[in-house]
Amino acid sequence: MKKKILLVDDEPGIRNTLKILIEDMGYEVVTAENGEKALETYTSFRPPVVITDIKMPGMDGIALLRTLKRRNSDIEVIMMTGHADMDLAIESLKQRATDFITKPIQDDAVEIALERAFERISIRKQLKDYTDNLESLVAEKSQKLIEAERLIAVGQAVEGLASALMGMAEDLDGSFKYFNDLPCFVSLHNSSLDILAANELFKEKAGDISGLKSWEMYSDKPENQDKCPAALTFKNQKGIRTRETFKTKNARYPVAVYTVPVRDRNGKVELVIEFAADIAEVRRLQEELETTKQRYRQLFDEVPCYITVQDRSLRIIEANRWFKETFGDIHDTDTSEKNAKFCYEIYKGREKPCQDCPVIKTFEDGKNYSCESVVRSKTGEVYNVLIWTAPIREKDGTVNQVMEMSTNITQIHKLRDQLSSLGLLIGSISHGVKGMLTGLDGGVYMLNSGFAKNDRAKMDEGWETVKLTISRIRTMILDILYYAKERELNWEQVDAFSFINETAASFEAKVHKENIEFIRDFDPELGEFEVDPGVVRSALINILENAVDACVEDNSKTSHSIIFRTKHKQDHIIFEVIDNGIGMDKETQTALFTLFFSSKGNKGTGLGMFVSKKIIEQHGGQIKVESEKGKGSCFTIIMPKKLPDSEKKTQQDKK
Repeated sequence: MKKKILLVDDEPGIRNTLKILIEDMGYEVVTAENGEKALETYTSFRPPVVITDIKMPGMDGIALLRTLKRRNSDIEVIMMTGHADMDLAIESLKQRATDFITKPIQDDAVEIALERAFERISIRKQLKDYTDNLESLVAEKSQKLIEAERLIAVGQAVEGLASALMGMAEDLDGSFKYFNDLPCFVSLHNSSLDILAANELFKEKAGDISGLKSWEMYSDKPENQDKCPAALTFKNQKGIRTRETFKTKNARYPVAVYTVPVRDRNGKVELVIEFAADIAEVRRLQEELETTKQRYRQLFDEVPCYITVQDRSLRIIEANRWFKETFGDIHDTDTSEKNAKFCYEIYKGREKPCQDCPVIKTFEDGKNYSCESVVRSKTGEVYNVLIWTAPIREKDGTVNQVMEMSTNITQIHKLRDQLSSLGLLIGSISHGVKGMLTGLDGGVYMLNSGFAKNDRAKMDEGWETVKLTISRIRTMILDILYYAKERELNWEQVDAFSFINETAASFEAKVHKENIEFIRDFDPELGEFEVDPGVVRSALINILENAVDACVEDNSKTSHSIIFRTKHKQDHIIFEVIDNGIGMDKETQTALFTLFFSSKGNKGTGLGMFVSKKIIEQHGGQIKVESEKGKGSCFTIIMPKKLPDSEKKTQQDKK
């Protein structure tokens, strides 16, 4: 059966051309000329993938995307856009669009986008199949556990039958039919220690019971008749529990014996019922159950994804080995369930549940849900994960626990971002480049005007404009290079104190322009380090600009300051950028260095912090951030004084 595609575009020419192209790729395609018609078609056609134009009369592509996602969160939606609509393309990605392709449409772009969409659908289906199989396995093994526990609990369960048996004593054969289905030996004894009746299993194993005495069914009691279970019950006037060896015509069985006294109206024991359960069978079932538990635990631990079981408060009451190794233990000290950590606490450092939490949805309606999320490991690494939930039901069907499985799709996400955002990158920077070129033209015009009029002030102003614009163009180009491709480092031996002073001097004017106090705290004994000074300076300025923006956005304080500090520790140089600006919550800190994430809305591209982190890591360094909402942030960059040998070798190999 062909895979279904719904194609939505208000231009008939594009719609018909794309329909033919996609059908040639082997898909079944249905078209719609607008958003309203697309929703009607979706209801009857039920395609897993929708390709839609962003700009359409009436309901546009963004509104259609939101409506489809509300109806079916698993649907994959690919957006079509022109170069001038990049802001809308970015908005569509935020609304969980799968991908987007730019007009004019290229055959390869459409094919790649569709393959990627169906690959995501396939991954979700595999996770669901695995969940269903796991639930069946749990149900099967739970049934065996119930069977084993039933045998062990026979003695406790039958005590309530004693009073009922009083009325059955006169019709022994009729009464014992009630015990024929029990998987244990049941017999009735009188005060003379005669066996009066027995269930079918007893008769099957022991043969004819006529004339048998109570002690004759046990291999070690001929010489100790008064110590058989029935005799002891008559003597003590109460039930006992003991272990004996049950003797039959063909074999001997170690058994656990439970006796139940049947009393007359005066309270004296008149009859005794004995229940004997085969210990070997119980042990076998217990061993099989234990083996099953171990195999289940091994399966639970070794599945190559993160699995948790959560209660209604979102406490993680169980987690597999992969989860604990990546995110840490689910308990601090006390291992009781009530002291287990919350899912959102371990995954994201949040103080309350995430919005649109799939586990909460599963508790509400008992259905499976899936979504993508960004989480942070115990070592601070950020992962993109695909989450799938499954309800764990009680016998009455209520959902008291939910299993959540998360698959690390960081590498897939990176590949997707590299492929799907190439057009977005070009379009998003085009406006910036245009503005910079305009600024450059303005600077050149002022220079020419100054030369013509011999106006020194105008020449200086024009030259400053040219220098500033060139600096901005250089920064943008470096960002693009680091995003699109691993750039070769032009490293050299640099005096760290001179380098950091030059960096601060180039940025100081911007800080003072915003009336922010700029404090330099540089260790003069930093020494030298191996670095590509141009790109590292760009990374530091990105972080400093982030600090300025945080201060400018903060209206809760009367004054703001930025501390730029350096110090050295053994073979490393440590840079710190500390501001008292608006600060960040835990979730923002987790996603801060993710590609295209920006807390500045339309004012940010989401490239700067991503590129800065990439530059620092290419030098063998690391970047950390500590922040508190409303109080400010501290960025710490740790750089080795010597460039890693692996990086030097890479550069030599490329040469």
